[in-house]
Amino acid sequence: MSVEDQVEHPSDRLIGRYARGDTEDTEESEDTDREAGQRGTGSGSGIAHDEVWALEAHLESCARCRARLAAATRRATPAVTALVDGVWAELTPQLPAIAPMPRRRRWALPLVSWASPVMVPWLCMTVLVTLIAVLLDSLSGQGVSFVLLLAPVLPVFGVAASWSRGLDPAYELIAGTPRAGLQLVLRRTTSVLVVVISALLVAGWVTGAGVAPWLLPCLAFTTGALALGGLIGVRRAAIGLVAVWAAVIVAPTAAMSRTPVALQADALPVWGAVFALGVVVVIARRGAYSLLGVHR
Repeated sequence: MSVEDQVEHPSDRLIGRYARGDTEDTEESEDTDREAGQRGTGSGSGIAHDEVWALEAHLESCARCRARLAAATRRATPAVTALVDGVWAELTPQLPAIAPMPRRRRWALPLVSWASPVMVPWLCMTVLVTLIAVLLDSLSGQGVSFVLLLAPVLPVFGVAASWSRGLDPAYELIAGTPRAGLQLVLRRTTSVLVVVISALLVAGWVTGAGVAPWLLPCLAFTTGALALGGLIGVRRAAIGLVAVWAAVIVAPTAAMSRTPVALQADALPVWGAVFALGVVVVIARRGAYSLLGVHR
């Protein structure tokens, strides 16, 4: 049995309803629509939003179901099919004269498809802040490392910028795609972490700050921003976490010039627990990342 046969494909009824525009053509549905129209309410026969997104995501990777949808569309909407065929008939002779798109290099695919152009200024700012922290560590004779102090919260603003409707001019287009939601959030978060952790590794090597004290807090703050973002919005969660960290840890530490307890080895199990809790909350509330409130 092939892998395609093992995949659960949508039913002919669901594909037919999708081809007709989220409505049923049965007499019962028509009577329901007529009664609903007389009462001034909408029809209850439309496909649920989660079913539409699941169907569209499946159609992206299943040629067999795309062929079924094409056949259903030809049966359900002959006028639209005739219009599309007419457009293709005019475009087909012109296609050979169009230069093909340059082929993407394999190494550039993650950066191009996962990262958002809106994130670039924030990532550049993060690298700049890391360089400033390295400079402060080299100039000051204090016992506290500024790289260690700033490392936990450095990815947070990049995560907020990667999925914020106020910062991304293409937000409406992206939010309407079937893969929008947690999957896209995790992809963009990964691209942020790759850049930030790489910069922190270099900064830690230059200043002598070990990886263990800041890596778990860094991951804990990232998952914490995503977990709280499912409730109050990722950008608001990022601002709140950074403000709390600055007030509770950074300011007192800079004044006392000693490494805080939160960044010592004894606190690593606590950071690990916070990271695990954040992962559990993100997975449990994965449906919330498709709602508009998360993008505030």
